[in-house]
Amino acid sequence: MDRQDVIILGGGLVGLTLGIALARHHISVTVIDPADPGKMLATGFDGRASAVASAPWRMLEAIGVGALLAGKGCPIEAIKVQDGLSPESLMFEPSADDGALGLMFENRDLRLALDRAARATTGLSLLRPARPAEVRRDLDGVRVTLADGAVVTGSLLIGAEGRQSPTREAAGINVARWSYRHVAMIASIAHEKPHRGTAYEIFYPAGPFAVLPLIDGPASEHRSALVWTVDEKHAPAMLGLPDRAYQAEAEKRMGGMLGAVRLISPRSSYPLGFHHAARITDTRLALVGDAAHGIHPIAGQGVNLGYRDVAALTEVLVEGMRLGLDPGDAQLLARYQRWRSLDSFMVAASTDGLTRLFGLPGRTARTVRRIGLGAVQRLGPLKGRFMAEARGETGKLPRLLQGLAI
Repeated sequence: MDRQDVIILGGGLVGLTLGIALARHHISVTVIDPADPGKMLATGFDGRASAVASAPWRMLEAIGVGALLAGKGCPIEAIKVQDGLSPESLMFEPSADDGALGLMFENRDLRLALDRAARATTGLSLLRPARPAEVRRDLDGVRVTLADGAVVTGSLLIGAEGRQSPTREAAGINVARWSYRHVAMIASIAHEKPHRGTAYEIFYPAGPFAVLPLIDGPASEHRSALVWTVDEKHAPAMLGLPDRAYQAEAEKRMGGMLGAVRLISPRSSYPLGFHHAARITDTRLALVGDAAHGIHPIAGQGVNLGYRDVAALTEVLVEGMRLGLDPGDAQLLARYQRWRSLDSFMVAASTDGLTRLFGLPGRTARTVRRIGLGAVQRLGPLKGRFMAEARGETGKLPRLLQGLAI
C-alpha cells in the first residue's frame, strides 16, 4: 500500500465519518479497526440510538451519508425538560422555518449507512478486522505494523478508538476524569400514545431519565429509546428486574405521558463518567470523539461533539494541503487544537454542571431548579442559546456543519 495521507485507528461512528469526509475531499485514508464488520452490522435492534443534531446532520448529507439514511431518522421537533414530574418545565420548540433540532437514529442504521458510504468512497481503504501491534510516530511520518505483519505508513495518525484510547495513552496525554457513580440503562420501548417528535429529559435525584423519539416500527407501533440513569449501587437490582416490573417502573417515571409501554429491545448498561484530554494533538497525531472527550449523555451531545471534531479537522487538513502543507504539519495540528479545545471543554463543563445541579437533593435545590427552568422559558436570548447548543451551532462553524463543501 502506498503511503497514506491519514491513518485512522478506530472505525466507529466518528472514525468512519472522518474517513469518508477526508476521502471525499481527495485525501487518502486508511481506517484500521479491530471489530468484525459482519458482527457489528448483524440484523437486530440492540436498543442503542443516537441523536444527530441538525448541524452534524448537514455534514452527513454533504458527504453522501445522509441519502443512505433517508426515512430512518425521527425528527426531534421539541425537547421538554422538567424536574421530576413537576408542572414547571422548559420546552424547546424551533420555529417552522428552522426545522427540527436533530434526528434520532438507531445506531445500527447509522453504522450500516456509514459502512455502505465508506465502501463506495474512492481513496478510503478499510482494514477490518485488523489490530495494530506497533505504532511509531516521528517527525518523518507514521508507521503502523498490524498483528498479521502488514505495515501501513502515513503522514498523520488519528486516534478514534473511544474512551480507553490506547493511542492517547501511548502519547502520554493527561486526562481529567471522574466517575459519576451512576449507570445508564439503555433500552427501547413501544408505547400507547404518539411522542409527536418530542424528546423528554426528566430529572430525578437518582439521575436523568430521557425518552427519545424513534420512527414508528414495522407494525406501526410508536417507539422511543430510553436512557435511564440510576445510582451504581442500585443498577444490578434494576437491571435484574423482570420485563414487566421494568416496564411498570418506566411508566411510573414517565408519569404515564405515553401510556402503557413495552420493551422491544434487549437491555444494556454502561457506567457514566467524564473525561477530557489536556490536549488533543501530539507529533503527527490528532484525537477525535471519545478519545478526546467523554461527557454525560444528559444533553445527547456525545457523538455530536465527535462530529464537530470531524468537521473542524477535515477543514483544517483540506485547506492546509491545498497550500502544499503536509497533513501532519505542526501548524495544522495547532489550528485544530485551538479550534476544538474551547468548544469541547465548554460543552463538557455545561453538561457536567447540569448533571450536578439536577442531582442535588432537598427542597431548596428543587425550588432553585424550578425557578431556573421558568426563567429560561421566559428569557428569549438565553433559551435561544440553549437551542443553538442542541443544534450544534455554537462557536465558529466549520463549513461541513453548514452543509457546504470545503
